[in-house]
Amino acid sequence: MTTSTRGTRVPAVLVLEDGRTFRGRAYGAVGETFGEAVFSTGMTGYQETLTDPSYHRQVVVMTAPHVGNTGVNDEDPESGRIWVAGYVVRDPARVPSNWRSRRTLDEELAAQGVVGISGIDTRALTRHLRERGAMRVGIFSGDAVADDAALLAKVQAAPQMKGADLAAEVATTEPYVVPAIGEKKFTVAAVDLGIKGMTPHRMAERGIEVHVLPATATAEEVYAVNPDGVFFSNGPGDPATADGPVSVMQAVLARKTPLFGICFGNQILGRALGFGTYKLKYGHRGINQPVQDRTTGKVEVTAHNHGFAVDAPLDTVSDTPYGRAEVSHVCLNDNVVEGLQLLDQPAFSVQYHPEAAAGPHDAAYLFDRFVSLMEAERA
Repeated sequence: MTTSTRGTRVPAVLVLEDGRTFRGRAYGAVGETFGEAVFSTGMTGYQETLTDPSYHRQVVVMTAPHVGNTGVNDEDPESGRIWVAGYVVRDPARVPSNWRSRRTLDEELAAQGVVGISGIDTRALTRHLRERGAMRVGIFSGDAVADDAALLAKVQAAPQMKGADLAAEVATTEPYVVPAIGEKKFTVAAVDLGIKGMTPHRMAERGIEVHVLPATATAEEVYAVNPDGVFFSNGPGDPATADGPVSVMQAVLARKTPLFGICFGNQILGRALGFGTYKLKYGHRGINQPVQDRTTGKVEVTAHNHGFAVDAPLDTVSDTPYGRAEVSHVCLNDNVVEGLQLLDQPAFSVQYHPEAAAGPHDAAYLFDRFVSLMEAERA
């Protein structure tokens, strides 16, 4: 049972699985929630973060202290609902100020049953997660607040993110089509592992008719739409569990169809090529991550949301069952693999969000690169 906290000072407590607690006030719905505690460095674009299916079963801590300034509108959601398991802010805006705002963030969280907490030291919490790593967490408010030992036991009984198979929980259950804007030039089959709404829109802007398919789609269903290219989307969970999508991608690679993957799709490509994946200590989340495109030498400021990464050698070309592969993009903060490309066929992927709603837009050229691969294949 959840209720709104607007205009109240309902006590709330955040409990990490290592026993550290933070006390504040309820924000959004009142009740209890569990997930993996992660932090996002974005100073804006919170509506896109909240509705990104990749955040399923994660409790997002905002490092920016003041959140909710622009309220909530009906144009910016990336999906049909909020996906975060919980939300943590320091100083929520009392009154939103934006001409598109329709509701306050607190009202939207409460309406969708998202339990949050405000008024805590999010800087201290973020530093703790950076030192100890992402971990399970619970937020408790109202009648859910009990003694700390009982709350900690609940948190430690919650499922972990490692080993979690979540893509099918957030993906579409039925295929749908996003038509090309203007003249149709290509058809793309997009495997939905947790796709954001802006992604097919970016392709549609380039004359692509996008057939969005469920995460459980087979290779036969992918090729039933006669695609010029195949796309694998972002999504939540551990890529080590995604045997089905890996099998489909291997079928696409075997046919040498132009292929593009982002985020979870990058991890799927890594596995399809024979590389391993691993869980990052605290992951990359936010809209200010520096990445170098090694094919051009250009450094991009990019939007990230990933807690897992591909284990591939940075400075050598690898032989795979589908030809030679190399790391095409790398994070300049920690040298994490941020992109892969095949040298003998038209396939590449990146570990971040080139659709970048609400920004930055440095990586939008990657959709043009996908178009170029399809044009070359057609020629």
